[in-house]
Order: sequence, then C-alpha cells, then structure tokens
Amino acid sequence: MYDRRALQELIREQALQFGDFTLASGKKASFYLDCRKVTLDARGAQLIGAGMLELLASNMPSLIGGMAIGADPITAAILTLAGTQNIAMRGIIVRKEAKAHGTGKFVEGPYQEGEKVVIVEDVVTTGGSSLLAIERCEAVGLKVERVLAIIDRLEGGREAFAERGYELTTLFTVKDFGIE
Repeated sequence: MYDRRALQELIREQALQFGDFTLASGKKASFYLDCRKVTLDARGAQLIGAGMLELLASNMPSLIGGMAIGADPITAAILTLAGTQNIAMRGIIVRKEAKAHGTGKFVEGPYQEGEKVVIVEDVVTTGGSSLLAIERCEAVGLKVERVLAIIDRLEGGREAFAERGYELTTLFTVKDFGIE
C-alpha cells in the first residue's frame, strides 16, 4: 500500500536541500532534491516502488527502466514489489555511454524489439536525461509509453515530453513541498 504522506516526509527530511546549486540541466537553483538519499533507503525504495506501481496499475507495462544511475534503484524497487505481487515485469538499464566491451549496448536487460516500456526518473527538470533514455530505447526498437518520475520541478520537463508525444506522470511536484 502506498503511503504518500510518509514518502513526502522522507523526501522533505532526506532529499530536499536549500542553497546554491547547479542542476544536471546546467540551470542554477536555490534548492536541490537529492532523491538518491531516498531511493537508496529501504523504506524510501518501498514507498517509491509502491507509489510507482499505483501509477502504473491501469496500464501495467512489461518493461520498466531509465537512465543509469538515477533510475536504477527506482527500477529495482518497482520490480521487487511487482515480484511480491506476482506482476510479470522486467527491467532495463539505459547507459549514458555504450559499454566498451562485450556487446557495447546502450540498453541492457531482457527485452525484445517492439516491446513497450515505461521510463522512470527521480527528478525531472528539463527532461533531458529521460529524453535521451527515450531516444536510446527507440533506437533499439522499444516503444516508449510514458515517463514516470518521483518529482517534477515544474521547469519545462512536462512540456518537453508533451512536445514529443509523451505523458509525464509524477508522485509529486515541487509545489507539494511548498516551493513555487
């Protein structure tokens, strides 16, 4: 069962920081959401997995995954909880750089060309990381259905996905933390 309030409090306590920050997008910000502190916490992973499975309930995908490293613990949390609920699901990892040895793939995991995948992300600002993950998934023949994230910073990511025909669904936006 997803406990939204407990996850919100955990994020507020462990991930939300105020100060001067440069985001992955290159933007300057007065706050930072380090969701790895929550996705790599046992209780946080359980809450995120439960929340994401609830968002997926009406259209459960066979594949889930996103850009390494941020999406990896989210993918693992979703897969683990799906397994405990007898939901058939597999994961993928999208690499930032192709592996220099072995098969040299950008997308790793047990997938077949033509399968549908949902991309997961921790925090969306401009959407750049997930858009790259989408591009790499489509390049290997996967069909991206939508993007799920823990938090939307409300800084253009949702619009960037919409422009390319993808829906962004999130557990929270920054407004849920009193940030306008």
